[in-house]
Parts: sequence; structure tokens; C-alpha cells
Amino acid sequence: MSSSEQERSATNSAPPDESLRMAVAISLLRSKLLQKQSHSSPSQNSDALRWKRKAKERKQELLRLRRDLKEAEDASHCDLFPQSASCKCYFFDNLGKLSPNRLPEASQCRFNDVLRRRFLRHVRFKERRRRTGGSCQRYHFSDMNSEDEMELLRASVDFLVELCETSSPVEEASFLNWSHQAVDFILASLKNLLSTAKNVDLIEGIVSSLITRMITRMCCPLQGNASKQSDSDVQFFVQHLIRKLGTDPYIGQRALFAVSQRVSILAESFLFSDPFDDAFTNMHQCMFILIQLIEFLVSDYLSVWSKDEGFDTVLFEEWVASVLHARKALEVLESRNGLYALYMDRVIGELAKHVSLTMSLQKIKREILDKLFH
Repeated sequence: MSSSEQERSATNSAPPDESLRMAVAISLLRSKLLQKQSHSSPSQNSDALRWKRKAKERKQELLRLRRDLKEAEDASHCDLFPQSASCKCYFFDNLGKLSPNRLPEASQCRFNDVLRRRFLRHVRFKERRRRTGGSCQRYHFSDMNSEDEMELLRASVDFLVELCETSSPVEEASFLNWSHQAVDFILASLKNLLSTAKNVDLIEGIVSSLITRMITRMCCPLQGNASKQSDSDVQFFVQHLIRKLGTDPYIGQRALFAVSQRVSILAESFLFSDPFDDAFTNMHQCMFILIQLIEFLVSDYLSVWSKDEGFDTVLFEEWVASVLHARKALEVLESRNGLYALYMDRVIGELAKHVSLTMSLQKIKREILDKLFH
């Protein structure tokens, strides 16, 4: 064996002291660095945990939204309320009757947040179906700024009118629930919008459209309705909805003006109608419901309206003059049916009594007051 081979074998058999010491030193250094990082940056660990928690919450929120979407989609096939559910409040009490007690704040004190969210979800689904294939604009119903509130009001109005225009809404178990929630939501949205004193023209347009469409539905039976009794019931339910919407003087006064004008138009139509026409019977029914609605609104709310800060005296003067004109238009029908003129006399007597007892209601033109108390 050569000397070089002996040296090589001696080197391989010697313990690797240098390599071992180097490995141990590197391990110790790495351990110290890890310990220092764990003590020096607790905020990084807390940030990581917080983001993990947020990610978990966001995932749960997405799951809830998916469930809500599925429930909303199922609403096209079945009601969100069970078929046995019915309105448990007093919203439809005194249907077609004079109220024994005045209702200063209507049903806002019974505004249920759970039912409100269900109603919003149902309206949102209806709006989404209506806009399919049209505008891709999205409306965030949880944001309560003025634009979203305006869109909520418009969607709720459309929802209520469509609900009343169904073939037989009274037979549906959900009609009482949805119509109640729609009226409450419209009143709440209107109150919020009027408090901002913005977009007054848009608000008035939406409210006027609501009143016109509801009165039209109340007076005009649906085509092809097999049951006249069922449609008559629907007319009284629609009348009650207008009556409840009239809780707010902004809607109530405009409804009185529109209803009194419809009475005048209908009275003139009687003169040129064939008594043997099938529509003649419905005209009599419509006339009675219109005059009765005027009586309900005046007796239920006029005293309360007069105490409201936003009570519009000019509009009050306009609808009082319109009611007096409707009474004059009914005089020509006394030869055919004097009951309408007598009924309107009773309504005007009720109106005169409220005006005489409230000084703020007497700030109208003298000639209108004279006709009222004549």
C-alpha cells in the first residue's frame, strides 16, 4: 500500500468533528432565530388568526345567502308563509265598517322585523324576475340611502298592486300577510323619504300612481272572473288597503281627492249608461265603495291629520272642494237613485263636524266653508 492510500484511509476513518460541530451550530442558530421571531412578532400571528376568522365568517355568510336565494326561488312555487298561516294582528279588523276607535298611528307599532325581512326578500325576488333580460343594475336593499329607499318604495308599490290584481287574491292564504307587510313598508318608506325633503316630485309620482292603480282595481272587476261574489270581496279588501294607506296624510288626502273625482266621473257616466248592461251593476257597486271610502277616511283620520306638522292645507282645500262638487254631480241621479245623494250628504255632514271642531281646518277659502256648512 502506498503512502497516499494510507493517508486517505486514515482521513475516512477519523470522526467528522468539523462537520458535526458545523451542523450543531446551524441547528442552534436556526432554533434561536425561530424563538426570536415567535417572541418579536405576536401581531403577525394575531393578524393571521383574525383573517382566518374573517374568512370563516365570510364563508358562513355566503352559505346563508345561498340558502336565502334558494328560499326566494322556491317562493315562485310555494309561499314563504305556510298555508295555514294568517295575519294575527288587527290589520283587517273593521273591514267595510266604521272604526269604533280612532287609529292615530295605524299598525307601525306592530311592525315586525322578521316579517319585514321576509317581505323584502320576496319583493327583491319579484323585482329580479321582472328585470330578467333587461337592465343589469343591482339594487342593494340593505342600504338605506335615499336612492335605495326610493327604489324600495317603488318596488313595494308595484308588489302591492300586482298582489291585488291576481285572479282571486282573497282565496290565497298569503294575501293577508303580504298585503299587510306591503302597506306597513310603504308607510315606513314614505315617512323616511318625506323626512329628507328630497325628490318630492318622484315621491308624489309614485304615490299618485299607487292611488290611481288601487282605485282602478277597486272599481274594475277582473276580466274572466267566474265568481262575482269573490270579486266583490276583493273590491272591499282593496278598499281596506287604501283606507290603511290613508293613515299617512300624504297618501290619505291625495286618495280623497282622487276618489271624489272618480265619483263625479261615475255620476256622469250613469246618465249615458244602459240599465240593462252587465256593467251597470258593477257601476252601482263601485259608487257605493267610493263614497264609503270617503266616509272611512274622513271619520278615521281627519282629526289626526290636522295635528300633523306636514298637513297640507292647500291640498285639504282642493279635496274638500272636490267632494262638494261630487255631491252636486250626484244630484242629477236623484231621479234614478237618491240613495247616493243621501249617503254623500251624510259624509259631508261628518266632514263639516270635524271642520267645525278644529280651528286649523277652517283656514280655507270662505266660499268653500260656506258651501260646506250650507
